[in-house]
Amino acid sequence: MSQQDELDAAVFRRLIEHLDRRKDVQNIDLMIAAGFCRNCLADWYREAAAERGVAIDRDQARERVYGEPFATWKAKHQNDATPEQLAAFEAAQRRHR
Repeated sequence: MSQQDELDAAVFRRLIEHLDRRKDVQNIDLMIAAGFCRNCLADWYREAAAERGVAIDRDQARERVYGEPFATWKAKHQNDATPEQLAAFEAAQRRHR
């Protein structure tokens, strides 16, 4: 593994750890602010694995990002989006296109 790959991997692990400490930040908030969320990271993880010939399904990728099965994390930490969040999300989607 190259030094760049090692650095990239370390940054990814730190991002995952940071998001794990910030369970109060909802995915919709991430989507509004940054245009991606934990589910996007899981999709990117799965796609990177596929590009390298490694079969990882959606649930496995989400568990890597969430640190537990997605359904468990969702039940414990995910709130219903508020009308304000939904409106901000719609506005952000228009900006991110």
